[in-house]
Amino acid sequence: MSAILNSTEAPEIQESPAHELFTSQPYAQYSEEDHQTWRRLYARMLPKWDRYANPHFLKGIQALSLSPHHVPRLEDVNQFLRPLTGFQAKAVRGYLPAFQFFDCLRQRIFPTTITIRRSDQLDYLPEPDIFHDIAGHVPMHTDPHFAETLVRFGECAHTAAKLDASPLQLTSIIRAMARFFWFTIEFGLMRNAAGLKAYGSGLLSSFGEIEHAIESPNVQRYPLQLEWVINQSFEIDHYQPLLFVVDSFEHLYGLVGQLEQWMIAGRLDNVAPGEPLLREEDLLSFRPAA
Repeated sequence: MSAILNSTEAPEIQESPAHELFTSQPYAQYSEEDHQTWRRLYARMLPKWDRYANPHFLKGIQALSLSPHHVPRLEDVNQFLRPLTGFQAKAVRGYLPAFQFFDCLRQRIFPTTITIRRSDQLDYLPEPDIFHDIAGHVPMHTDPHFAETLVRFGECAHTAAKLDASPLQLTSIIRAMARFFWFTIEFGLMRNAAGLKAYGSGLLSSFGEIEHAIESPNVQRYPLQLEWVINQSFEIDHYQPLLFVVDSFEHLYGLVGQLEQWMIAGRLDNVAPGEPLLREEDLLSFRPAA
């Protein structure tokens, strides 16, 4: 049987009004193939997490009581998540413009994809799916210091929206924020007494890249320097050759504060061109909030 929720073309999602930010999770429409895909993804990640994931993530997986056997219900995830940090996962139809996404973080809401990758695409998916979002991102949201960092990042987006910035300056600011998010929340490494561990969701949901990020001699790993990260482009269609390391989530929180101060001082107005290329919707999303 073909999986009905393995694509954003799923009819249940398309029927949700386009102007509504959130949608429902039509749980009964997940097929056995969808649940089997979740089981395969989860089972093969377990030994990788044990070896390469940071301890905050491992604690979070336990705190959420995620089932290894079936696609999770968001309401069940939130029952465990919300009392810990106030965060909750809410289903979205798909892509959100940048400001809307960051504003959700400020409100302790994580926009969550509810489709799951096809069973023949376990190793690479250009867009997030529910495994990436729930098994990769959300366990980190159980940690109070990490959760506060996400909220702080959302506040940075509000600061950006209030600036009297030209379109070119605002484009540069959003690009700098996207690069910071990519090299931390998505692909960040943390050093602790046990060595380097992954805390970025792109690593924590990737069977191949999590080990590559820690072990490969082909990856350059450096302490996170803000002036480097905001000017560093990236590509999404291959393993990352350059990663950045923080000491703790308190360290990361402080870097977000520094990012905001640089924004106010105009130091993000002319970052290096290149990836990510921004959609017009991302730029426009910051204007109504001004």
